[in-house]
Amino acid sequence: MSTTAADLTHGHGHDHDHAHDHPHGWRRWLYATNHKDIGTMYLIFSFIMLLEGGVLALMLRAELFAPGLQLVQPEFFNQLTTMHGLIMVFGAVMPAFVGFANWMIPLQIGCSDMAFARMNNFSFWLMVPAAIILTASFFMPGGATAAGWTLYAPLSVQMGPGMDAAIFAMHILGASSIMGSINIITTILNMRAPGMTLMKMPMFAWTWLITAYLLIAVMPVLAGAITMVLTDRHFGTSFFNAAGGGDPVMYQHIFWFFGHPEVYIMILPAFGIISHIVPTFARKTLFGYSSMVYATASIAILSFIVWAHHMFTTGMPVTGQLFFMYATMLIAVPTGVKVFNWLATMWKGSMTFETPMLFAVGFIFVFTMGGFTGLILAVAPVDIQLQDTYYVVAHFHYVLVAGSLFALFAGTYYWLPKWSGRMYSETLGKWHFWSSLISFNVTFFPMHFLGLAGMPRRYADYATQFTDFHAIATIGAFWFGLSQLIFLWCVLRAWMFQKGEAAPAKPWEGAEGLEWTVPSPAPFHTFEDPPTVK
Repeated sequence: MSTTAADLTHGHGHDHDHAHDHPHGWRRWLYATNHKDIGTMYLIFSFIMLLEGGVLALMLRAELFAPGLQLVQPEFFNQLTTMHGLIMVFGAVMPAFVGFANWMIPLQIGCSDMAFARMNNFSFWLMVPAAIILTASFFMPGGATAAGWTLYAPLSVQMGPGMDAAIFAMHILGASSIMGSINIITTILNMRAPGMTLMKMPMFAWTWLITAYLLIAVMPVLAGAITMVLTDRHFGTSFFNAAGGGDPVMYQHIFWFFGHPEVYIMILPAFGIISHIVPTFARKTLFGYSSMVYATASIAILSFIVWAHHMFTTGMPVTGQLFFMYATMLIAVPTGVKVFNWLATMWKGSMTFETPMLFAVGFIFVFTMGGFTGLILAVAPVDIQLQDTYYVVAHFHYVLVAGSLFALFAGTYYWLPKWSGRMYSETLGKWHFWSSLISFNVTFFPMHFLGLAGMPRRYADYATQFTDFHAIATIGAFWFGLSQLIFLWCVLRAWMFQKGEAAPAKPWEGAEGLEWTVPSPAPFHTFEDPPTVK
C-alpha cells in the first residue's frame, strides 16, 4: 500500500509533466475540476458563511443582553433569527461537510477524482449566487424573510419580496446538494480501489454514502414545500392558505419530513470524522466497525418516521403523539451504539490529546448532552410544556454547534497537515478548543433554565426575571464568536503562510487509511494507478 507520488505519475503514456496539465491563477478556481480544489473552495465558502451567520447571531444576542428594545426593532429581530438559521444550516454546516467529502473521499477510497468532475464544479458555483441572493434579501423592500428558518405558513405566504429571494436561493442550494450527492454516491460505489469492499471502507466514506442518499430523498421534498408557498403567494393557489380551504399545518408536515432527516444530514458526516480521530489517538482500531455501519444506516432509516415530534402542539391525535414519541426514542438506540463504540475504542488505548482528539472528546461529551435533551423533548407531555421555548434552542445548539461544528473543527485539525503540508500550532489549537468549549457552555447551558422557566424563543423582548441568564448567554456568545478567530489564524498560519513544521505523509502515529500513503501536502493528482487494498 505504500504507493508513492512518483509511482503514480508513471504507467500512463499520455501523462507528461504534471506541472503543466492544469490551469493556473483565477482559471484554476473558476474552472476547477480537481476534487481537492473544489473541496478547498467549499471549505472557504462555508467558513465565510459561518462568519456571516455568526455576526447575525451576535446581533440577536446583543439585543437580548437586557430586557426592553436596545438595538433592533422586533421585525428586524425576526429577520435576523430567520437568516441566522438559513445561513448556518444551508450556507455553513452542509457545505463544510461537502468540502470534507470532496477532499477526503477520493483519497480514502483510492480513486483519482470524483466521478463527475464538471458537475462537481457546477454544484459548487451554484452556491455563490444563492448566498448572494440570500444576503441581498436584507436590502429588499420589507427586508429579508422573517418567517423563521422553517418558513412556516401562513407567515411565509404573507411576507414581502425577501421571501421570494429566500425561496429562489433555497432552490439553487437544493439543486447543488442533489448534484453533490449524486457525485458522492457514484464515486463511492464505482471508484473504490481494488480490494476495498464496502465493509472495508473508511467510516467517513460510509457516513457520507448514507448522508448522500438522505439528501437525494429529502431535498425534493423541501423544494416541493417552498414551491407550494411560492404558488400560494403569487398564483392564487391555497395549499396553506386557510381562507381558501388550505391547511397551514400541512406545511409543517411537509417541511419536517424534509427537516428531520436534514438534522441527521448535518450530523452523520460528523460521526464519520469522529470515528477516524478517536481510533487514531487511542492507537486502536475502531471498536465494532460493522455495528457502526449498521447504526448509521438505522439512524438514516428511522429519521424518516419521526418528523412530527416537531409538532406535538399542533393538535394531533394522541395515537399520533405516541407513535412519534416512541419512534423518536428509538433513534437513541443506534446513536447510543455509536457513543458506546467510541468509548470502547478509547478504553485501555494509549491515548494522547492533540487538538483533533480534544475536539473529538469534547464532541462526544457535549453531543451526548444534546442527545439527552432531545430524548426529554421526545416525551410528548413534556414537549407540550417546552415547545418553542429556549429549552429547544439549547437542545439543538448542543447538537449542531457542539455536534456538527466541533466535528468540523476536529476534522480540520486532523487533516490540515495533509491539505497544507504544514503542522498547525498545537498551542493555538488547544487555546481554540478550551476557549470554544467553555464559552459554548456559558452561552447555551443557561438556555435550558430559561426554557424551563417559560422563556419563549424568537422574542426580541422578555420579562425581567429572565435578565441574568440572558446576560450570561450573551457574554458567552461574544466570547465563543471571538474564539473562532483563533481557529481562522491557526488555519491561515499553516495553509496560507506555510508556517509550522513540514508535515510527513503520516503525521499521526496511530492513523490508518489510504489518505496517509500520499505525500503532504497531497499532490494535485493522486492515485492515477489505483492502490491495492490488502
